[in-house]
Amino acid sequence: MTRFFLLCLLLAGGFILPAHAALPGQIRWGADAEGGAPYIFPDPANPSKLIGFEVDLADALSAELHRPFVVGQNTWDNLVPALRRGDIDLIINGLEVTPERQQQISFSIPYYAYSEQVLVRRDETRIKGFDDLKGHTVGTLGASVAERLLRELPGMEPKLYSDMYAIHRDLALGRLDAVFLDGPCAAFYAPQNPTLMPVGKPVGNGVYAIGVRLDDTELRRAVDGALRKLYAEGRIEQIMRKWRLFDDAQIALAQNPKLPEATPVTKTDTSSRLKYLPLLLEGAVTTLWISCVAMFFAVALGLTLAMIRLFAPAPFAWLAIGYIEIVRGTPLLIQLYLLYYGLPSLGIKLSPTMAAITGLALNYAAYEAENYRAGIRAIPKGQLEAAYALGMTRMQALVHVIMPQAVRVALPSVTNDFIALFKDSSLVSVITMVELTKVYGMLASTTYDYIGLGLITAAIYFGIGYPVARFASWLERRLDIQNRPAGSQTAKPRVAARQ
Repeated sequence: MTRFFLLCLLLAGGFILPAHAALPGQIRWGADAEGGAPYIFPDPANPSKLIGFEVDLADALSAELHRPFVVGQNTWDNLVPALRRGDIDLIINGLEVTPERQQQISFSIPYYAYSEQVLVRRDETRIKGFDDLKGHTVGTLGASVAERLLRELPGMEPKLYSDMYAIHRDLALGRLDAVFLDGPCAAFYAPQNPTLMPVGKPVGNGVYAIGVRLDDTELRRAVDGALRKLYAEGRIEQIMRKWRLFDDAQIALAQNPKLPEATPVTKTDTSSRLKYLPLLLEGAVTTLWISCVAMFFAVALGLTLAMIRLFAPAPFAWLAIGYIEIVRGTPLLIQLYLLYYGLPSLGIKLSPTMAAITGLALNYAAYEAENYRAGIRAIPKGQLEAAYALGMTRMQALVHVIMPQAVRVALPSVTNDFIALFKDSSLVSVITMVELTKVYGMLASTTYDYIGLGLITAAIYFGIGYPVARFASWLERRLDIQNRPAGSQTAKPRVAARQ
């Protein structure tokens, strides 16, 4: 009887548990701390701590839901795929509510109303507002509503960034004529840099909301309830005022925090994927051009380094060895960052194209130097001595005897390096180069067709890389025939005719 009474109490208690009792013990919310202020960013006074108005919002939600909130770092344009995979439970990172995203995930009630703002240098006189951006170099955040609005302007090809600090730095350095971003970015960065100022009226209207998986209705209801309570208590207003983001649009939103109606979106099929093919091919041309130019300089510099290491006096050989080891021991991505973002501190400003070619060439020159050094070392010393005996100088012996054979030995490695460089060129997207992988990322992050577009992109890479490998194999065989001694090819024996 006692056990039955206790069981009834437990069952009855289950009906009066709070709504958030069914929530996970720990809620992982996705954000991109690299994306910048004022959303979420490292505290300058304590870099191990994250601050921002959305960090404050997450803390307030954590207190209301009685669950610890743990941030899950991810790039901004990959937050929706990460949510759908289950890597995170929520997205709180300036996520704009768009029809495309509403097809992929669910949204809470909105917590912020935004508009887009143009930001320029104070000495800029040509741009007075959004309509004046045509024909100018404009930066914005990739996979954002601002990017979509810019692309609606005739002939506009915006520079895409993933880092708020980098985009405003490039504007201050003169690499950009203007930036076009959500209002919170302009409100935060313009007062901090006296050389920048907003111009024109805000463009467009939208809302930020918290992203939730489509099937996670309990969590969405709990988040909606917590947000409504935060609205009622004025705590969302306090957060926005703290970060100087409160305006009349927030007052209207607080009175009616409602999502925009979802509009139908055309599903991606084979025919719709093919319309993106010209964009992908344009990115492939950029990739191929950068790769070929960078490889040309990498081979030239690598051959020079190999010769210095093998035949130059000791101090010069040590310098060549130091260069090779340092470059091979540091990531290409860091080298690109140093060239593009670091050199301006020294008064050297490289364009994205120049920085991309320079970075790839300097990096792969170290590997090519080792390829040619191995090729030269593979040639028997007796051939060099025989060349000396024939009266050749060292330079003549190297040019006419050693190097032709060394090139043939190194050719397979050089070919592999070119194919690797061709694929590594995707890294130059971090310095705003729009190459093949970047085009794929832009299209996939807006259509969410990662598989179909990914297969097309992979096919383009293969279509370029495979012929290069086959050509290298043909060239290697041809060089082998040309360098074969004349007497090495014996005639096939004739079969005597039967009597």
